[in-house]
Amino acid sequence: MSEPSLLLLIPAYNEEARIEPVLRDFADFFGRNYSGQFQLVVVLNGCRDNTLGVVQRVAKDFSSIGWLDFPAAIGKGGALIEGLKLAGHADLIGYVDADGATPPHAYLDLVKKIGAVDCVIGSRWLAGAVIHQSQTGNRQFASRVFHLIVQSLFWMNIRDTQCGAKVMRREVVEKIHPALRIADMAFDINLLYSMKRAGFRILEVPTEWTDKAGSKVALGRSSLTMFLSVVRVRLIYSPFYQLLRPLRPLEGWIYKKLRAPQPLSVSDVQSPKPKAD
Repeated sequence: MSEPSLLLLIPAYNEEARIEPVLRDFADFFGRNYSGQFQLVVVLNGCRDNTLGVVQRVAKDFSSIGWLDFPAAIGKGGALIEGLKLAGHADLIGYVDADGATPPHAYLDLVKKIGAVDCVIGSRWLAGAVIHQSQTGNRQFASRVFHLIVQSLFWMNIRDTQCGAKVMRREVVEKIHPALRIADMAFDINLLYSMKRAGFRILEVPTEWTDKAGSKVALGRSSLTMFLSVVRVRLIYSPFYQLLRPLRPLEGWIYKKLRAPQPLSVSDVQSPKPKAD
């Protein structure tokens, strides 16, 4: 029996220097080790370098690789929100980071564990995780502080919400997609909490991971943006959310000052450029 079809998203922002080996490794590995239909789609988010050219070059060697190109910066979360609109094309849909922190065989391990649950997420903080290169001390500290904030606000009991390796069933994405509105790197909180509220089952498993040089994250500014976004998610599900509508202009001003993608509304939906054949 063939394995379920799988669509893997890779959000990319100015990844010209790092993405080619990642694409080749994933396309080659899954082509040889996965019996189900496999498609990899890179979602380019406001790239100002030649990321698109690199993706197009690699796609000539692998028919499983495609792309969506958004010339305006829509954030990592915004890119994933757009990419998840393709969920109807596969039984399973997931994502990994463009830097190759999660190797292909570790991602396949997540896919194979989907079993009776609705979503499987990799964790760097569970016993059994294999970490080849750790984050810097500052990033580890920021990560644990963020975890405490998320746990106190949402009580999801997930140790590593931010690991960029997740896979979920098509019906999960189709159910929760209208609730996905966080366009920055706090998108994962929006995603996971929406699943929890909808009653879907999430399995967190230890994964293999390597911290990669060249991060696009400005620790201070990104941490503040993510804090504001998780508070926003918490407020969305509170009875007071509608009372805060007059503060929306102030919210927009703050995100603009932080040079961060603003949370999306229904009217913010964009149409992707189709892949060239």
